[in-house]
Amino acid sequence: MKLIRFGEKDNEKPGVLYQGKRLDCSEEFRDWDRDFFQNNGLKRLEKYLESNAAQLKEVSGSTRHAACIGRPGMIMCIGLNYSEHAAESNMEIPEEPIIFGKATNTLSGPYDEVPIPKNSTKTDYEVELGVVLNKDVLYLKNEAEAAEAIAGYCVINDLSERTFQLEKGGQWIKGKSCPGFSPVGPFLATPDELGDLNDLKMTLSVNGELRQNGSTSFMIFRPAFIVYYLSQFMLLEAGDLISTGTPAGVGIGLNPPSYLAKGDLVELSIEGLGTQKQKMI
Repeated sequence: MKLIRFGEKDNEKPGVLYQGKRLDCSEEFRDWDRDFFQNNGLKRLEKYLESNAAQLKEVSGSTRHAACIGRPGMIMCIGLNYSEHAAESNMEIPEEPIIFGKATNTLSGPYDEVPIPKNSTKTDYEVELGVVLNKDVLYLKNEAEAAEAIAGYCVINDLSERTFQLEKGGQWIKGKSCPGFSPVGPFLATPDELGDLNDLKMTLSVNGELRQNGSTSFMIFRPAFIVYYLSQFMLLEAGDLISTGTPAGVGIGLNPPSYLAKGDLVELSIEGLGTQKQKMI
């Protein structure tokens, strides 16, 4: 299944992408949020579609594409999780996942405009594979248990302000939590929708110029391990979002570095998970 959300900000509704059409599921489901995932929502949705897909109302093409999940309790991110990105950052490959948080109010739609933060000179982009959980988990025993806890996957642009992140001291979170800095979607694909998760093509371009051209094959820590690892330290809840790191080609890693400016158009995609497009304002 491919889960979507649509509608104006703060009034989004749940739906699915079915046979190339956006269909409205709001008469049966309130939202794709913690309550939905925690209470066997994916199986209920699958059964509902088997009986009702042909009768569901199609969403107008002019209706906004919202983030594909409701606001999560947590956005947890993994840093330096691609070998080539670690190299371009002049940092050693981590022995254990580097983790940091991101404010949940950064969640935005895949085609929403993104404001460059006040006093920013180094706003950067990062195409990343997102993981959404379908149950609460703590102290998982192994990666197999972790894989069962994954509801699906999506595209994230983990936007970052590098001055705030790296030159102001303290934690990375303040360079990651500016408004609109987490475009998510266009859809959440359940695991059965994807092919080989270990070799998904990932691309990002700025104004038509290809900047990132990588693959999940360069990922150091895989999604199931990341979920298992995080559960050893914290309670992960259904509907939580994990951003699993970015391949090489980010603006800060170029020679010379190249950051985003007003009017820039960022386009990014992951094989099997669709494409995002954001204008910087």
